[in-house]
Amino acid sequence: MVHLQTQPAAGERRAPTGRVGRVGRRRAPIGPLEYCRRWWLQLIVGITFALLYAPIFTLVAFSFNNSRRNIVWNGFTFDYYVKAWNNQSLFDAFVNSLTIAVVNTAISTVLGVMAALLLWRFRFPGKAAYEGFSALPIVIPEICMGVAMMAFFARVGWPTGLPWPLNLSNITIVHIAFSFPFVAVIVRGRLIGFNRELEDASKDLGAGEWQTMRHIVLPYLKPGVVAGALIAFTLSLDDFVITFFTSGPDTITLPVKIFSMVRFSVTPEVNAASTVLIIITVIATVAATRLQAPARRGNPGRG
Repeated sequence: MVHLQTQPAAGERRAPTGRVGRVGRRRAPIGPLEYCRRWWLQLIVGITFALLYAPIFTLVAFSFNNSRRNIVWNGFTFDYYVKAWNNQSLFDAFVNSLTIAVVNTAISTVLGVMAALLLWRFRFPGKAAYEGFSALPIVIPEICMGVAMMAFFARVGWPTGLPWPLNLSNITIVHIAFSFPFVAVIVRGRLIGFNRELEDASKDLGAGEWQTMRHIVLPYLKPGVVAGALIAFTLSLDDFVITFFTSGPDTITLPVKIFSMVRFSVTPEVNAASTVLIIITVIATVAATRLQAPARRGNPGRG
């Protein structure tokens, strides 16, 4: 059998066979946006996450500590969760926080969706000014808003001594005022990717405004609405600064109550109450994620 050996063409160089494997295995150079391949950035991210979450894990761990002092671990116990549950003032503050958060979430979500639809669909005089003023609760410091709302309720003579839950109305109003702009921003961001031709096609097929809103627009907005409701719930449940200026002796919320307990000493009972607050927030996050998942699967490539 005759083996023919081809010669390289003029000007063509043949790469040595021994270097081909080494060249093929050589790693590509790091691109300008490949941050995960830089070790020093990985180190910074790791340190950042450690500084963020280590205090939270420490708080949760010491809520089970069998000691009044949070310095040395003396054993595992659930006693301080039982004490926190049997603490009537702490339990009342917890119920107040949940009540305010639920009412705030419902009203803020409706107002936020309406505001987002208004700014997305319509043109009217003063739209830019309205959009700017509606974003003020997001950018102004919380302490300024708390002092302003305290002065407002004192000026209008807001009634006190109302029965529960009407005595929580002033705190609820304040929470709605600073929560619904966040919902509006999130929902409006979702509306940017909406195809207006779907709305026009629905009307061409005989659907009215409400039918189009119910079957076309709102299903598309579901991920944004759920995310906005979650933000409103967590903002209300965790708020301290604004609530501190607008609450009274009979309208203490859980963050304000925990602050009053911390001023004396940080006990496992305080850690237990804080852990419950963290768990509720995590459960709300997981529930919102699960509610958004079917919408993402049913609308591939949209938004």
